[in-house]
Amino acid sequence: MAETATAGRVRFFRTLTGRTLILTLFFVLLADVLIFVPSIARYRADFLLERLRQAQIAVLVQLASDSGVSADLEAELLANAEVYNVVLRRDDVRQLVLSSPVPAPIHADYDLRLAGPWDLIRDAMTTLADPENRIVRVIGNPVQEGGQLIEITMQTDPLRKAMLAYAGRILVLSALISAVMAVLLFVLAQRLIVVPIRRVVRHMNAFAEAPEDARNVIVPSAHVEELRQAEEVLASMQKQLTGALRQKERLAQLGGAVAKISHDLRNILTTAQLFADRIEGSADPAVARSAPKLVGSISRAVSLCEATLAFGRAEEPPPRLTRFPLAPLVAEVAEGEGLTGTDTGGPVTALVDIAANLTIRADREQLYRVLSNLLRNARQAIEATGEPGTVEIAGGEDEAEWWVRVGDTGPGLPPKAREHLFEAFQGGARRGGTGLGLAISAELVRGHGGRLELLRSDSYGTEFLIHLPKDAAPADDPVM
Repeated sequence: MAETATAGRVRFFRTLTGRTLILTLFFVLLADVLIFVPSIARYRADFLLERLRQAQIAVLVQLASDSGVSADLEAELLANAEVYNVVLRRDDVRQLVLSSPVPAPIHADYDLRLAGPWDLIRDAMTTLADPENRIVRVIGNPVQEGGQLIEITMQTDPLRKAMLAYAGRILVLSALISAVMAVLLFVLAQRLIVVPIRRVVRHMNAFAEAPEDARNVIVPSAHVEELRQAEEVLASMQKQLTGALRQKERLAQLGGAVAKISHDLRNILTTAQLFADRIEGSADPAVARSAPKLVGSISRAVSLCEATLAFGRAEEPPPRLTRFPLAPLVAEVAEGEGLTGTDTGGPVTALVDIAANLTIRADREQLYRVLSNLLRNARQAIEATGEPGTVEIAGGEDEAEWWVRVGDTGPGLPPKAREHLFEAFQGGARRGGTGLGLAISAELVRGHGGRLELLRSDSYGTEFLIHLPKDAAPADDPVM
């Protein structure tokens, strides 16, 4: 229980409320000190001035008598003034007017004529701190121009007792005033600062739990300008985020619908493709001539559906990194894309420049998809010209990375395609394309920690470069 209470107090003083309370008490106490110290110094100075005035009155009684006062009356005058000796200087003559035995040597002299504020404060603190009853000499100016100076010898004990009594009254009064001021300041700080901040925090927590609920958007109401600005900025951010979440939800629903439609449409088109293949063997010359166009159109539609379904997945799985030789993979991709060797003399030939012993670390299936997309685009670009051409695949490594370069001798990419080259559905590199192939390829390469870039694209052809860093494997993934 004690540990829980201690932890609770520690947490309280870490809050804005606790720190506001601490700062309020600190500054109130500081104000008390700044008031108390000058007040006690002023009280000491007034006490000593009063002793000088009483001593001057006793001197006037003595001087008024032609023969002087009796010893008993002199002792009574000194006792009433609470002094031992009184010295008056007039006309440059120093005269001991009243005197009595001094019980101890004089400990210190205080000249009130020359004392400044800091001197008065220092002497007052010295008097309070010294419990011994000292004998001191006090010098001041006589009232009503009764001489050049007057000095008295007195004890410090009555002075210290009077200062302590006055300090007690001041402390009690200051404590009452400080308590009232502390409560007022604390309540004011709570209402103006802490309460609005807590309101903002409540709105933020409620919005975090249900960001799509527009009722959780804060309505600015703070009267402090800075807090109101913060509430307005928060409200603007919440509205924007709510709108973005709603739009994201609608897009997700739309994407799900498109995926379902693409799936069903792909099945329908696959069936249509089978019938188109049969039509292609028709004996009717007109049907035979139309069949290839029909097959091509259906094939493009099927490819679009498959690419849309692939891109619509939430995310690609992380690559499973293994070591494998690059050359056999490139040969497999080239064969799968129908690229012939230079010795067969086909319309689109493949030229592979990869060392047989070059081994890389990557996800073989994902890299196959990347190379397949690049080689397919290159082949289709060359075929669109109606001229024979070459696709060159080269690979190598340096200290930091492996690289694979894919180039072709096609007509190059149109300017619009270059502007949105790796963005899905922003226009493909060829007529009728969707741009999904390059977008997916770039995403797969980024999953390896690398990048896919366009080196060049002009009338002499197009070149892509795949960068695969050698340090991309996570520390906890063993290299197979």
